[in-house]
Amino acid sequence: MTGITDFDALRRAMAENSEEPEGPARNARAEQLLAEAEKLDIPLAVIEALGHQLKVYNYSSEKDKMFVPFARLLRMWDERPEDFDEYEIHSLHWVFKWMSSGMLGQPHIPLASIEKWLAEMEHRYRLAGHSERAVRSAEFSVASHVGDLARAERAYTAWLAADRDTMADCHACELHGQGAWQVERGRDAEALDLWSPVLEGEFSCAHEPHTVLASSLAPLLRLGRADEARAHHLRGFRLVRPMESMRGAYADHVEFCALSGNEARGLELLAERPAYFTDSGNPRSGLEFLSAVTLLMDRLTELGLGDQRVPGPAGRPWTARELAAHARVETLALAARFDERNGTTHVGDRARARMDQRPLVERLPLGVRSAGRPTAAPVTVPAPEPASEKDLSALLAEARRLSDTLQPHAVEAWLTVARAAEGVELAALDRAEIADHQAMDRGPEGLALFERAAELYAEAGDPGEAWAARARGAYVRALTGELDEALAAIAEPYDGVLALYAEGATGVRQTAGVLMSRARVLMRGVHEDPSGDSPDGEVLAAAEAAVREVLALVEGHTGDDVRLAARAAEGQAMLAELALRGGDPVTAARLFAKASTAFVGAGLPWFAVEYEARLAGLAHQLGDIAETERALRAALEHGGPYLEAPGRAQLHLQLAEVLGGRGRSQEAAEHALEAAHWSDEAGEGPTLGAWARHQLGGFLLRQGRWAEAAEVLESALPDLTAEKHGDGAVVQTKWWLGDCLSELGEHRAAAERRLQAAEIARHWPEQHDHATLAHLAAESLGHAELHTEADQAYTRAGDLWRSLGNVHGLVRSLRARAWLALRADQGLDSARELMSAAIEECEAALLVTDDEEARQRLTGELGHTHRQFGELLARSVAEEAEDTAIQGAFEDALTQTAEAVAVFAALGEGAVHTRTAAELAAGWLEADLSRPADAAARARGVLKAYEGADDGDETVRARRAEAEQLLQLMEEQNDNK
Repeated sequence: MTGITDFDALRRAMAENSEEPEGPARNARAEQLLAEAEKLDIPLAVIEALGHQLKVYNYSSEKDKMFVPFARLLRMWDERPEDFDEYEIHSLHWVFKWMSSGMLGQPHIPLASIEKWLAEMEHRYRLAGHSERAVRSAEFSVASHVGDLARAERAYTAWLAADRDTMADCHACELHGQGAWQVERGRDAEALDLWSPVLEGEFSCAHEPHTVLASSLAPLLRLGRADEARAHHLRGFRLVRPMESMRGAYADHVEFCALSGNEARGLELLAERPAYFTDSGNPRSGLEFLSAVTLLMDRLTELGLGDQRVPGPAGRPWTARELAAHARVETLALAARFDERNGTTHVGDRARARMDQRPLVERLPLGVRSAGRPTAAPVTVPAPEPASEKDLSALLAEARRLSDTLQPHAVEAWLTVARAAEGVELAALDRAEIADHQAMDRGPEGLALFERAAELYAEAGDPGEAWAARARGAYVRALTGELDEALAAIAEPYDGVLALYAEGATGVRQTAGVLMSRARVLMRGVHEDPSGDSPDGEVLAAAEAAVREVLALVEGHTGDDVRLAARAAEGQAMLAELALRGGDPVTAARLFAKASTAFVGAGLPWFAVEYEARLAGLAHQLGDIAETERALRAALEHGGPYLEAPGRAQLHLQLAEVLGGRGRSQEAAEHALEAAHWSDEAGEGPTLGAWARHQLGGFLLRQGRWAEAAEVLESALPDLTAEKHGDGAVVQTKWWLGDCLSELGEHRAAAERRLQAAEIARHWPEQHDHATLAHLAAESLGHAELHTEADQAYTRAGDLWRSLGNVHGLVRSLRARAWLALRADQGLDSARELMSAAIEECEAALLVTDDEEARQRLTGELGHTHRQFGELLARSVAEEAEDTAIQGAFEDALTQTAEAVAVFAALGEGAVHTRTAAELAAGWLEADLSRPADAAARARGVLKAYEGADDGDETVRARRAEAEQLLQLMEEQNDNK
């Protein structure tokens, strides 16, 4: 580090250090700068260095260090107030407030000392002529901290009644404190009303809305406003994450995760900030953090995850159970120190209440990448006691009810029967049904059980069901790819059951079961054509004949028989599949709809899910977007609680894409959020989940929810790959993320993302996206004050625009480079050359363009270029320049601006707003050049252009007002001559 040789260098160094991230490194640099300031032998330099040190300590984890420099500053003020300039006098009184809140956060400082300090602050503020507002705010903080509610209410009222002056906290900080008091008094809704101007961006500061967003999380959950809580978490955590001093707000986000079923994300938050477990400079925020940690760890332990490894204090591994106990002990120990100092139990009571909270939401999907809720190790279930005859009879009856009506979980009910029946003598029919359903549960491994079930059905005197069991076994063979064996195996049950049915020895239900199994086997042949082409006619015909045989059998017999109604519905779905295979999607869509309606009508909506999903795909293919949306909604509704996570994720994602395509971004975002959540639940976060987050980020961006979108897109990027999702998705995600970061003012990060996307797009055959991204990256680099890099990026974009024949892009890149040249002190000559080149490109393109619409657009581009050239020239001279230099620059600027007026005039009424804007700019230049008559003439020209124009048009009103202002000013000048 080079030494500081003068006061200006010290000030530059302090300014640079202020821009560094919060933390010990910045604090250490401030300490070095104070040592350098002391060498200058300038009292004000030491004062400013002490003030800088105070500020960085206050906004760090080392708050306890700020008392020493403040004591020194106060002593210097008392001894030599003349050494302080106006700004440092203000700063000294301002940080009195920091001392008050800082002392409250240090339990070793006696309450009597804090009260004495409060009185000292009140005395000095009165001497300086300041309002009581800041003093009463500080008194309120003391009273509310110790739990003196009566005094707190009095101080709160006095705080709000006192006049605001230069010592009052900013509006955002005041509103945060006022809202926090409402929360403490149990008035969540009132708190959110108070915070609304901060949440909506009306008031902000260096630490707001950061803390308001964090403080609002639990109140929003308690009020049932979960969507807002999610949004505030995503927005707020992004703001809090890089700021070391905001441990209390960070703790609020950890608490939110514990209260909303996002325990896995809570662990991720703890892993990001290991130092928060042990930082000792601010005991008050340490207590807040450790109480939130306790809440989260207790929640994990309650979920059966007490033995899971978790992030904790460095030096040893921790399980959730161990950390829960440790954090609770540390929290209560800290609280006891505060309560002993305060003489109350208020801090401890609040800490215990926070640690003992119950979850407010079972699971609130956030949309960001997550490992899903941690899962406990499987618990060994002891073998059940033998069931009594009465219990077993009830289990059998329930299992038969579920299977006879095709209810979900019927197979599971029979497995329960099987476990309960171990060692119990049962009738052959009971044993047959148990074996049959065990076989269904085991799939290919259950083939032998199907045979055993058939034998038992026969023993029980039900030969039709015996054939049906064998037929089910044949279908399982088909599912495993043994199609020939399956066809051979189905032949005997088919012939056998038809013979029985003809003799009246079995019923429609058993016969339909065999015929449906045969139809299913033949349909496997349709699906598994090894050629990959459409199946030949014979395969299709055989399958169709089998399906129609089922339908003919059950027709007129369905009635109240759910099983037969399901056979009829499934048959319609099979015909739909055959129509689709035969190249008739319209008929297929109609039949899928018929199948779905039939299942719903039979009281089996969960069976309709697959067919509504198929119908949605066909409707989309046929261009019927409304029907696509209806079918997807129906699939989700029909699936209800029985829809598995992967299928639910797919349906929500498809619906999100459809709604997004119809411009309904808000609802699309809701479904994309659900898709991301269910993808994570299904263990498909890196694949389907990443795509869902990609879509969700885009929908949030369309709504202008930049911070939320950025969080979601950043969480999608680690899993998005060209191999799994396509490089187009990767580029689009980085592009969207760059847009979000740009809107958030994070220009360096925006440039990085845009350049990354451009590098991928560079290899694409079509280069328009590459050019656009290079141009956008250049804009971000320029906003980040990286002028050299921005010029290089604009040059790259310009070359690409030229190769694409895009004159507009080329011209805009040249104009941007001209402005950069002026800002980067490359000289006016360079800026002039670039603007002149932009004009030449427009004029050259106009010479060779025959298309009238293209000519109109190019003419408009030429007008804008002349207008910007004029603005650039007008701004190229400093206010302190010689009069001749200023006049020369304004003359040149007027020439270009007048050219812009003429070019826009050639475009007629369609360009009236751009023409009048240029006319007014020219008028002001005329005024600056002391030509009031010419300026007035231009103002009158603008007013004439809007004669009879609509007063409701905001642009019309603004132009008229500016023209009248210019005209009045010029007339007054003429009158004064």
